[in-house]
Amino acid sequence: MLEIVIPIAFAMVSVALLLSLYRVIIGPELPDRILALDTLYINSIALLILLGLHLGSALYFEAALLIAVMGFVGTVALSKYLLRGDIME
Repeated sequence: MLEIVIPIAFAMVSVALLLSLYRVIIGPELPDRILALDTLYINSIALLILLGLHLGSALYFEAALLIAVMGFVGTVALSKYLLRGDIME
């Protein structure tokens, strides 16, 4: 069953990744682009998890965890910059 579901999930997450990339490039305002970048991180995490399931390797799960942490820090930093104009206090 996983042989059927994983390629379908790859295709769906890839489409979501492309749509998020489109919103990052074309987004009308900066908050829309920051939200799209956060969604881009989440979609890349989903792709790595699916790849790890497909290949049966735990290394991809660790890479997904690193991307999640970096995505969180990046989103917080961009949001703080957007609110205050300065990242460091």
